[in-house]
Amino acid sequence: MPASAAPVEGRTVAGRTVEVRVPATSANLGPGFDTLGLALSVYDTLEVTALPAGRLEIEVSGSGADEIPRDASNLVVRTIAYVFADAGRTPPGLRIVAENGVPHGRGLGSSGAAVAAGVLAAKGLLAGDVDIDDADLLRLATELEGHPDNVAPALFGGLTIAWMGERGPQHKKLLVHRGVSPLVLVPPYTMSTSQARSLQPPQVSTADAVFNVSRSALLIAALMQSPELLLDATADRLHQDYRAEAMPETQRLVQALRAAGFAAVVSGAGPSVLVLADGPGGRLDAVELAAQVTDTPWEALLLAVDVRGGTVGNRAEGST
Repeated sequence: MPASAAPVEGRTVAGRTVEVRVPATSANLGPGFDTLGLALSVYDTLEVTALPAGRLEIEVSGSGADEIPRDASNLVVRTIAYVFADAGRTPPGLRIVAENGVPHGRGLGSSGAAVAAGVLAAKGLLAGDVDIDDADLLRLATELEGHPDNVAPALFGGLTIAWMGERGPQHKKLLVHRGVSPLVLVPPYTMSTSQARSLQPPQVSTADAVFNVSRSALLIAALMQSPELLLDATADRLHQDYRAEAMPETQRLVQALRAAGFAAVVSGAGPSVLVLADGPGGRLDAVELAAQVTDTPWEALLLAVDVRGGTVGNRAEGST
């Protein structure tokens, strides 16, 4: 749509309801800074109904419910409005009923999940009027989130490699070996992504860069074919140590788990810890160790890799 063109009324019918489900994600996975992401089997679910223009009703339950705005500043609302504007359509009023399963501010992609939910909801509301394909979904979500490493797995599931190319954000989805068993240890406190990023130096040594290139390549092989290599493959020198001062309990737990042979990393910007076990049995040992080595009461989420990604469908129909 030309920038000077005025938005027009589309075919969105007041009363149309779409249901959206979006998984949590863990980005970086140790060495894959701002590149690798994994979709995990805990979800935000939303029911979004088109209302007459000007009306806005928001109900939120679950994680972060007390902190989420119920006005036009709500991230899902802003995302839907952004997608409609990009399509040259006037956004309708909205009723949003959200149940948040993704822990907020804990390094599990809660803001990326909200953005992914918003673009998928807009796709469903615009169905039959404007076609939004996968490339558009990723482009729109990345424009709002700022980087694609969380929104790519939230939208498409599985293990994703995300990058910025000449044609905008791109991704490649990969299948994870069935022996990989994720565990997330979630503390009761939050961490600001912007604060975490501010602790990183503007430059790193060639040796550290080469180290992470080798481990990132190895990590793909470990996640797809050889889970027994996960401990070596998740080593990192680019970001985790620099952020340690802001979350000492997280750093202490990661170090203790790795010393015990577990492939533990900071999940996203933290403060949660992701353990990529090479089978489901070892996760309980990791949970027991977490209870012993720090004073933090870690909530243990024994999860699976989500292979489907975000879904959207009419309430009376199947998801797509």
